[in-house]
Amino acid sequence: MTTLTTADSTVDHDDLREQVHAAAGRARAAAAGLAPLTRQRKDEALRAMADALDARAAEVLAANAEDLDLGRAAGLTDALLDRLALDEGRVAGIAEGLRLVAGLPDPVGDVVRGGVLPNGLELRQVRVPMGVIGIVYEARPNVTVDAAGLALKAGNAVLLRGSSSAERSNTALVRVLRDALSQVGLPADAVQLLPCHDRASVRHLITARGLVDLVIPRGGAGLIDAVVRGATVPTVETGVGNCHVYVDAGADPEIAERVVVNAKARRPSVCNAAETLLVHADLAPEFVPRIVRALAGAGVTVHADERFAALAGDAGAVVPAEAGDWDAEYLSLDIAARVVDSLDEAVRHIAAHGTGHTEAIVTGDVRAAREFTTRVDAAAVMVNASTAFTDGFEFGMGAEIGISTQKLHARGPMGLQELTSTKWLVWGEGHVRPGS
Repeated sequence: MTTLTTADSTVDHDDLREQVHAAAGRARAAAAGLAPLTRQRKDEALRAMADALDARAAEVLAANAEDLDLGRAAGLTDALLDRLALDEGRVAGIAEGLRLVAGLPDPVGDVVRGGVLPNGLELRQVRVPMGVIGIVYEARPNVTVDAAGLALKAGNAVLLRGSSSAERSNTALVRVLRDALSQVGLPADAVQLLPCHDRASVRHLITARGLVDLVIPRGGAGLIDAVVRGATVPTVETGVGNCHVYVDAGADPEIAERVVVNAKARRPSVCNAAETLLVHADLAPEFVPRIVRALAGAGVTVHADERFAALAGDAGAVVPAEAGDWDAEYLSLDIAARVVDSLDEAVRHIAAHGTGHTEAIVTGDVRAAREFTTRVDAAAVMVNASTAFTDGFEFGMGAEIGISTQKLHARGPMGLQELTSTKWLVWGEGHVRPGS
């Protein structure tokens, strides 16, 4: 096997650059072999990878247990430990995700548009693999498998640069995946793990023009900003999730309670969790005490403005909101909350503090819903539904590579189509273009 070993922090940066670029070169060679594969061959590989994960789950879980022990000793937050943790159910779910991707249509070769010109030339714009995709991510070992599976299905090779906190888990997972690829006769270098102990490995990856075709960062705001600002390779920004739920005057309180609690408490450490609750003043006297009690029952602390806190009374855990709370991605059992006088005020608050990820309105007023969905600028806008649904699996894409908050190439959950480019196929019969 030619898996890159994890480098320590004393590695020479020239040597590290050579390691990263060598891996990218091997990935390009592997990608050239993947591009012409039939769907049958790719699906066979994905199912082999899934079967291998099931068969070697104990190996993966042992490695993950080491990461968790080291993470606790290093003082990782509960949110990061939750993202890092694997158990039998999660490993089985990751394997099942690969099988789900195998069952999805192959995007490669899809005709985007085309036709016959008046001169008889036949044009087709078809989907083709990107080539080599780099993924820079933090803590979550499931991303290792999701990224590898989606990249393979779309005909790409992938370079994985995970965090040192998940080093042992990622190493075990990549070893399993590479072995499975080899067993079905595909290049193991289609999936490679890059060194994770020196930030320079990220820099060498994101500046490897001509070797890497696309880089996707997944993680906190600092990581994403560093990759987007420092990259010379094209990137897709998967932004942080300061997601809002706005409970309109026309909301059904029971529906609103269900949506808010699920959006916040279902899994607070993920980017589609709600971080701010906005409640219309007309509904607030009835709804605020109710939702505070419900959130308290789920262990959530509410960071409230003065109006919200006054209405909450002693219904649950409420602390005064500070200026920074409106921009916080807590990733924990905390939520900022305020009362607004109108839908317009809610939209303006979201425009000032949102990150373009997911915003939700709970209302029975169709006109209010239409205004909200039209005016709010986000990758996904929910009406009477939890922000938790912004997810590639929930959208029917299989496992996702990330959730894009930018507007070029891809926006929202990124599945197979977002990991392809296109090229034009032009067929003629000796056609020549007349001179000017």
